[in-house]
Amino acid sequence: MWTKRIPPLREALAEIADFRQASGRRYELTSILLLACVAMMCGARSEQAIADWGENYGRRWLQRLGIKRQRGPSQSTIHRVLKGIDCRQLEAALARWSQSVLGMQRETTAQALEGVAMDGKTLRGAKRQRAADVHLLSLCSHRLGLVLNQVAVSDHHNELTHREELLADVMLHGYVVTGDALVTHKEAAAQITAQGGDYLLVVKDNQPTLRAEIELVFHTTTLQENIETATTTSTHGGRIERRTLQTSDALKSWDGWAGLEQVLRLQRTVTEKKTGQTRQEIAHAICSVSRARATAAELLALWRGQWTIENRLHWVRDVTFDEDRSQVRTQRIPQVMAALRNTAIALLRLQGEANIAAACRRYAARPALAFAAIRL
Repeated sequence: MWTKRIPPLREALAEIADFRQASGRRYELTSILLLACVAMMCGARSEQAIADWGENYGRRWLQRLGIKRQRGPSQSTIHRVLKGIDCRQLEAALARWSQSVLGMQRETTAQALEGVAMDGKTLRGAKRQRAADVHLLSLCSHRLGLVLNQVAVSDHHNELTHREELLADVMLHGYVVTGDALVTHKEAAAQITAQGGDYLLVVKDNQPTLRAEIELVFHTTTLQENIETATTTSTHGGRIERRTLQTSDALKSWDGWAGLEQVLRLQRTVTEKKTGQTRQEIAHAICSVSRARATAAELLALWRGQWTIENRLHWVRDVTFDEDRSQVRTQRIPQVMAALRNTAIALLRLQGEANIAAACRRYAARPALAFAAIRL
């Protein structure tokens, strides 16, 4: 099974330089970071909860993490380590690990179009405490929920300026980057295609000329024969949602948009079961994937996959790990904790866990599962 070939997390974390002096060092940096990941997989939400995990589970499990002392590190020790660690080094090491895992998995899976979603999230609790750079821009695999890279941004208005940094260290060949209108700019399209990737980017009012041209394509009678269509219907609670995607290559290579192959029009129709009332909304997008490589149905699945980063990552961090209520604000600790949460969630996903809250409860009762996941 491919999961048995996942690179051990210890090797990735061992790449991070320890900022502390050797004299008086009681716990190795790698061991503390492994402890944090294991504790989070068992449901730990805070520095104190991580320290409590070591206290409650005892020496037997601590030794497997490389901790030789009778007791695990205290909350104050964990706080000092997370405060002093080089956050960029940590994120880079975890990004390399995630990318190698996804690349390894693709070798064993026939996946024509592999989507990766780009989106940002504000750490609201840390923001209320006036911490710096509390908005994190991430790149996340649609299918596995792996965070391939993450960078800190002062606020969501500055996502575009950090897009280049986010994508620069990611091998995009074979991947389709999806994103909302904030990153729909010619520079983003040029960078993605230059790095060997493809894009599917939403077009809204920040690109008024492009949006008007797309609307014109789908309302021009002479171009109707050039349109391909795909439709899906799903039920969510008390509503029925029907999505109809239309694609056209009428604007191929239009106005300097690198790699542009198709424009898309998505109509969502939502019907309330009880009342029968319906509402509609129209959205548009541009895409660098040609018709020879993807059907309209495949592009519709890719577009929907953009919500992966909200549903499988941001929502889990907020609800299961209570991230938005965390008021940690010292230096880069909020960013470090988010990176470790990303890793814990990824490890659980890689073990086939769909319900992360339920998985955390099970791993808390059976810690051997967590150690197996990190290859210890």
